[in-house]
Amino acid sequence: MERLSQAELDEVLRRHELYRKARLGGARAVLSFFDLSGLDLAGRDLTDADLAGSILSNANLAGCTLDRANMFACDLRDANLRGASLLKTDLRGACLRAADLTEASLLDADLREGTLAEKDRYGDLHVIQIETGPSEMQRADFRGANLTRARLVGAMAANADFGDAVLKNCKMSRVDLRNANFSGADLEGSDLSGADCSGANLKGAVLTGVALAGTELAGADMSDVLTDRPLGRTLTQLPAPLEELMDLHAAWVASTGRSGRMLDLSGVDARGARPLPRAVLTAMRGADACLYGLDLSGAQLQAAMLERADLRACGLRKADLRGIDLREARLDKADLSGAVLRPLVIDTDRLVASQLVGASLRYAKLAGADLRGAVLRAADLSHADLAGALLDDADLTGADLTGTVLEPKPAKAKARRG
Repeated sequence: MERLSQAELDEVLRRHELYRKARLGGARAVLSFFDLSGLDLAGRDLTDADLAGSILSNANLAGCTLDRANMFACDLRDANLRGASLLKTDLRGACLRAADLTEASLLDADLREGTLAEKDRYGDLHVIQIETGPSEMQRADFRGANLTRARLVGAMAANADFGDAVLKNCKMSRVDLRNANFSGADLEGSDLSGADCSGANLKGAVLTGVALAGTELAGADMSDVLTDRPLGRTLTQLPAPLEELMDLHAAWVASTGRSGRMLDLSGVDARGARPLPRAVLTAMRGADACLYGLDLSGAQLQAAMLERADLRACGLRKADLRGIDLREARLDKADLSGAVLRPLVIDTDRLVASQLVGASLRYAKLAGADLRGAVLRAADLSHADLAGALLDDADLTGADLTGTVLEPKPAKAKARRG
C-alpha cells in the first residue's frame, strides 16, 4: 500500500477542490488503497472522493466534508472526525474503533457490513481481505452526532458513545451495542430488532416508534425513557378537542379573561397534536406536560407556565416567550432560533423575567435569540448554539456552558458545477 506524504496529499486535495469548483486543473481525488495515517485533512472538501480501502488511522479529518465519498472498508481507527460532514457516505465495512465523531453529521450514511472486491483482468470479482466484514465502531464517540436514517445493520458498536445523538429512523437491527451509551439520544422510529443492547445506558432516551423485537435489554438502564406509552392524560381525555380549547383560550386572551377559558394542559401528553405555528397560547398552563417534537414556531407564549414540561426537539423559532416560566423544563435539541425571551412588560413599574432556572437546553438552537434579562441559573446550555444571541443582563450563574457556541461559524463557500 503506497504511503503519501502530507505535501503529496495537500496537492491531491487542492486539485480536488478545484474539481469541485469546476476550475481548470481540477481532478477528483482517487485515494483508494493509500496509506494516509496520521495526516491532516481538517476542514477540507472531499465530497464525492474515492477513499475505498485507504488507511486513515489517527488522521485529522475534523470539520472535513466527506459527503457521498466512497469510504468502503476504510481504516479510521482513532481518527478525528469531530464536526465532519458524512452525508450519504459509504462507510460499509469501515473500522471506526475509538474514532471521534462528536457532532458529526452522518445523515443517510451507510455503515453496514461489507466486503471489498476487485476485478481481475478477465472481469471476475475477487474478495480482498482487508479487515472487512461488519463495520467496527467499538468505543467510537458519536456524542451529539446526527445519524438520521443511517444504516448500521450488523455493525459492531460495543461500548460506543451515542449520548445526545440523533438516531431517528436508523436501521440498527442485529447491531452489537453492548454497554453502549444512548443517554439523551433520540431514536424515534429506529429499528433495533435483534440488536444486543445488554448493559446499555438508555437513560432519558427517546424510544417512540422503535422496533424492539428480539432486542436484548438485560441490564440496560431504561430510566426516564420516552416511549409510545402515554405520560399522564392524553389529548382524547381533554374536556373538548384541542382545537376548540385553543379557540376558547384565544378568546380568553383577547378579552383579558372576560370570556372564553384559559387553556390548561398541565400533566397532559400532547404528542400527536397537529403543528401549532403562530398559535395564541399566552399565559397558558402546562406544568409537567409532554410537548415533545411539537411545532410551535412563531407561537405567542408570553407568561406561559410550562415548568418541568418536556419540550425536547420542539420547534420554537421566533416564538414570543417573554415572561415564560420554563423552570426545570427539558428543551434539549429544541429550535429557539430568533425566539424572544426578554422580560415581559406588565406596566411601567413591573417586568416579568423569563425563567429558565435549572432548564436543560443541551444542543438547543438559540442562534439570534433575545435572552436579555432571562434567568438561566443552573441551566444546562452545554453544546447549545447561542451564536448572535442577545445576553445582556442574563443571569447565567452556575449554568453549564461546556461546548456552547457563542460566535457564528464561518460560512463555507459553496462549490459550483459548470
